[in-house]
Amino acid sequence: MGWFYEKCLRPALFRLDPEHAHELAVDAMAVLGRVSPLCRALEAWHGRDPEDFSLAGQPVRCFGLNFPNRIGLAAGFDKNARGWPAAAALGFGHVEVGTVTLLRQPGNERPRVFRFPNERAVINRMGFNNEGAESVALRLARQPVPSARRIPLGINLGKSKLASLDQAVNDYLGSFALLADYADYLVLNVSSPNTPDLRKLQDEERLRELLAAVTAANRRRAESPGLRPKPILLKIAPDLSAPQIDRVLEVIAEFGLDGIIATNTTLERPPGPLTQAEQAGGLSGAPLRERATEVIRYIARETGGRLPIIAVGGIMDRASATEKLDAGATLLQLYTGLIYRGPFLAAELARRPRKR
Repeated sequence: MGWFYEKCLRPALFRLDPEHAHELAVDAMAVLGRVSPLCRALEAWHGRDPEDFSLAGQPVRCFGLNFPNRIGLAAGFDKNARGWPAAAALGFGHVEVGTVTLLRQPGNERPRVFRFPNERAVINRMGFNNEGAESVALRLARQPVPSARRIPLGINLGKSKLASLDQAVNDYLGSFALLADYADYLVLNVSSPNTPDLRKLQDEERLRELLAAVTAANRRRAESPGLRPKPILLKIAPDLSAPQIDRVLEVIAEFGLDGIIATNTTLERPPGPLTQAEQAGGLSGAPLRERATEVIRYIARETGGRLPIIAVGGIMDRASATEKLDAGATLLQLYTGLIYRGPFLAAELARRPRKR
């Protein structure tokens, strides 16, 4: 299937504007999700021989949730929770929707997504375009509830562009209040490079204020009958220095977060053709692989492996997936890899390579 995508479908999609191709992919996933018998058949096909699973394909329990495999669909693909019910049919063991902001927003001006095929990379400056937390909550209310889901669903929360840094805490709390009931876990995204000042929330004092407020709101859920706190994770940038990561880890430990996602896209440009790319925005794909692995390895070492890590960044094949797990990741997430390798990349990574 991967060969067919790379030889036939990808050339056709790459003739389209990148964002238009992405929209078509989400539409196709949404259609698939409405055909339950086909989804169940695809799930059964992917799981037909458990003894053939790779490490990435093995089930794992993490922050109180059961994951049928370690490979997830990263935030950014299904921003408005339209297509995620089909993720298990594509071989994923979890899916993360969003980033969702409290306020509906169009994002930055188009064009805002750029492919670099020779480098297997993408630069985007989307700017958290989404329908807003209320609209996404209404859609999730019509979709499978947590107890009926095939795989865990994470919801990635970001700051609305119109919210100042001083308003950021209340902005996140508003999204949390609307969406927490529908999430298996929640992610605080403070690391996208495409929303002004967002990365300043990674600074120690602002991060402490945000985590204090959100974890307090999460604990208050237990005061309502039938409700429980949700696992909370933080998504960080790959551009943080070691001392900055140390401070982030201290704050995470202080407030008892359940995990960390490493990493978001990078503002750095590696030596080579991408240094000449005259496009602002976050870089993802193969060029991010090495730096993301360095950050994961550092976090695993500094926390003694006690903090669950979801690895994102440059996972394009079995070698890069195994590298992240060996560095200390518990779970993996894909996005740019799907653009270059196709929709069944997760299913491919879940299986051992065939002997020739």
